[in-house]
Amino acid sequence: MTSIPAGDTGEGDENAWRLPRLDEIEGGPPIRIDTTVPHTARIYDYLLGGKNNFAVDRAAADAIVATIPDLAVTLRLNRLFLRRAVRYAARRGIRQFLDIGTGIPTSGNTHEVAHEIAPDARVAYVDNDPIVLVHGRALMTDANPGRTTFTRADLRTPEDILSAPEVLEVIDFDRPVALMLVAILHFIRDDEKPHEIVARLRDALPSGSMLLLSHASFDANPNQGRKGAEGWKNASAEMTMRPHDEIRTMFAGFDLVEPGLRTHWNPDGEPGHPLDEVENVWGYGAVGIKP
Repeated sequence: MTSIPAGDTGEGDENAWRLPRLDEIEGGPPIRIDTTVPHTARIYDYLLGGKNNFAVDRAAADAIVATIPDLAVTLRLNRLFLRRAVRYAARRGIRQFLDIGTGIPTSGNTHEVAHEIAPDARVAYVDNDPIVLVHGRALMTDANPGRTTFTRADLRTPEDILSAPEVLEVIDFDRPVALMLVAILHFIRDDEKPHEIVARLRDALPSGSMLLLSHASFDANPNQGRKGAEGWKNASAEMTMRPHDEIRTMFAGFDLVEPGLRTHWNPDGEPGHPLDEVENVWGYGAVGIKP
């Protein structure tokens, strides 16, 4: 398997762009952050080489990596998918992005990537984690006012997202929207009905909208993957890794863009990246278009 530098999130140097640490952020009402329970967003941050995490998050991440040593490489490949998918949508005229489960910001955020192609693009970020909200506030200080917003809401209650004032400030649901569910649905358990959640969001989108979705999968090694997923049980949300065919059904009502649901996704033929050579990938990504 190709070796990827630990700090490489897909493009550029993440150390060249950094949000303030928690102790550097001022203003806004106080937010209580539980540092005794590992949180998915902070585990991701640690595995991507970030510094906005706590000892409990690092311990949980190390336990997971002990079972799936190459998981961090898949997370960096997922960031590369996000950037390519956002560019794909922007090149085809999408100017509104609803990014749900955004996680702690890192270099190459949705609004940064979209604005490279379409400076008038509008982005609504949504996440349910208070620590992400803290960083979202800092993000808003640098983003263009009126074009980028951040909402604290839970994917499990899509109606709250669709009616949130901050979302409606920048998203017009009468015009095509890129719905982004990047590395989030594997934190929705089967009994929480992830397919129904996606369907409700899909039904709120007009024709021409896109679904940008990536999802963890144990297909690379089912036994190893299931053991690795066990490491998330004590975190803020369990991980439910799913097989390719089940993830594919989440695109019901969308026409998949070629090459379909893949471990490596690059339909525009962008320049190759070392991550494109990774063989053992714990997930898939794809883009679908609503007819």
